[in-house]
Amino acid sequence: MTKIKICGLKRLQDIEYVNELLPDFIGFVFAGTKRKITDEKAKELKTVLNPRIKAVGVFVNDTLEHISFLANNNIIDIIQLHGDEDKEYIENLRKITNKQIIKAVRVKNSQSVIETKKIKADYLLLDTFSDSGEYGGTGKTFNREYIPKNIGNYFLAGGLNRNNLEEIIKDVKPYAVDLSSGVETDGFKDREKIKKVIEIVRQ
Repeated sequence: MTKIKICGLKRLQDIEYVNELLPDFIGFVFAGTKRKITDEKAKELKTVLNPRIKAVGVFVNDTLEHISFLANNNIIDIIQLHGDEDKEYIENLRKITNKQIIKAVRVKNSQSVIETKKIKADYLLLDTFSDSGEYGGTGKTFNREYIPKNIGNYFLAGGLNRNNLEEIIKDVKPYAVDLSSGVETDGFKDREKIKKVIEIVRQ
């Protein structure tokens, strides 16, 4: 069964929603502006997060020291790299923490996915490419024909919501789906939208 990640949690209320509804993963974003969270806030929220839910830390071109601090203090359970991190960066990160690593790909074409696969992260996360240089969170989908066959388990992001989720899962069968703006109303996580997408994925 496809797993579910709800990304961009910032409030205690958000944690209450997921503790009730039990997605497989949640995301704390340590980059950008809109959904960025401080280390202190992430620690506070992680202490009340149901231990059955894995916390993913989302980073864009961050320092190895900062990422390993959060990982080795169990503020996050999994590392997601959403910037221009390369194979050497990941090799150096593995020397200082044993947490699993997700590497995001901004999908331009099939080749962009195949090239990122060579970096040897534990999982790829396929997200929508943006001409404006955004590192994700565009709320837009990409052409699913760009997903190569036999790339292994991957997270699928980019414009997913309750209206397109069922069709997309049937079409490409991702290991996990990653939603953020698709479960928000006016920029805040919406319990009913989270509940609905979890029902759709698990039905």
